[in-house]
Amino acid sequence: MIDPRTLREDPEAVRASQRARGEDEGVVDKLLEFDQRRRSAIAAADKLRAEQKSVSKQVPKASKEERPELLARAKDLSEQVKAAEQEQNEASDEFEKLFRIVPNLVHPDAPVGGEDDFAVLKTVGEVPSFDFAPRDHLDLMEGLGAVDMERGAKVSGSRFYFLSGVGAQLQLALLNMAVARAMANGFTPMITPSLVRPEIMAGTGFLGAHSSEVYQLRDDDLYLVGTSEVPLAGYHSDEILDLGSGPRRYAGWSSCYRREAGSYGKDTRGIIRVHQFDKVEMFVFAKPEDAEAEHERLLGWEEEMLAAIEVPYRVIDTATGDLGTSAYRKFDCEAWVPTQETYRELTSTSNCTTFQARRLSVRYRDDNGKPQTAATLNGTLATTRWIVAIVENHQQPDGSVRVPVALRPFLGGLEVLEPVKR
Repeated sequence: MIDPRTLREDPEAVRASQRARGEDEGVVDKLLEFDQRRRSAIAAADKLRAEQKSVSKQVPKASKEERPELLARAKDLSEQVKAAEQEQNEASDEFEKLFRIVPNLVHPDAPVGGEDDFAVLKTVGEVPSFDFAPRDHLDLMEGLGAVDMERGAKVSGSRFYFLSGVGAQLQLALLNMAVARAMANGFTPMITPSLVRPEIMAGTGFLGAHSSEVYQLRDDDLYLVGTSEVPLAGYHSDEILDLGSGPRRYAGWSSCYRREAGSYGKDTRGIIRVHQFDKVEMFVFAKPEDAEAEHERLLGWEEEMLAAIEVPYRVIDTATGDLGTSAYRKFDCEAWVPTQETYRELTSTSNCTTFQARRLSVRYRDDNGKPQTAATLNGTLATTRWIVAIVENHQQPDGSVRVPVALRPFLGGLEVLEPVKR
């Protein structure tokens, strides 16, 4: 959640952020009203308790004639204290419920608008030109014996699939290359749980506007994660970290599950938008003053991975109305998909400032030894979807696919993926 001091000291900043996101700015006045009610009730209860204590001390010393009146006064004060505490609790509950649905503030430089109002920061690489009709990733992968959509649907339903043969090898190669590069940059590799408790899922901000995307196991009161960002964010919940030597960096390898609610008819062919995929996700705990520089580093590491698979891509600054609940700013890297003649998202990296850590109580000690709320950041390093960009951009006339040089050591030195004989 946002810092309550920002709400009290600069409510216009919260209103401006809500407007930029396309959210209701009237929530700010409601929050201020609940906060004032709560603080007034606390002050009233404290004053009444002090008076009650004073009256109670007078009772033993009072005369027989004075005692009944003092006892009656003490009883009346006790009832007033209970009423003030009830008002405090009600106002606190209302404030907390409303406060938790307010998204993070947005970066002042983030472009304002909706999904299509992003700003292109740069474009890297030349779009390939083929002297033959390029095939889409599904045709290519089926020719390579790399995927089986039909049996995936038979076993699990639509938007599920089997990666087989070189398809399975290619995913493992990608993710292993991502882990190797993450470790070289100081990340600790982690294989994370796929199920988390509600308080962890809520703490990362995924049970708000995007709750329809999340799979829930109601009988167990657990949620399937859509990214290892969730368990990694909860890894240090209710802890005080030592960040004296710099940010704490983790690279989480996980299977990810998304319901893709509301996306019917979009990218239903192949493995672009599916219900299950694997991903290596970078996750960082940092001091708030270091977060923006760390965000740029995460973007740089993503770009290094994209350069390694030799695909054209562009970097966009996501518009305010398309930011996730927790994100202060988000950069996406989108790779060129030849058969769609457009760029498609392969990575995203978000600076979530102190929003998640405040919910999850992740803190560090400042130079004076005082606990402060940490900042969290995340960024994609490789996913199953990357296979789409690799096979389409590196396809050859006979349906074979050239393996990017940096990926070859992770595929046993394989230079070309050959079509299987039927």
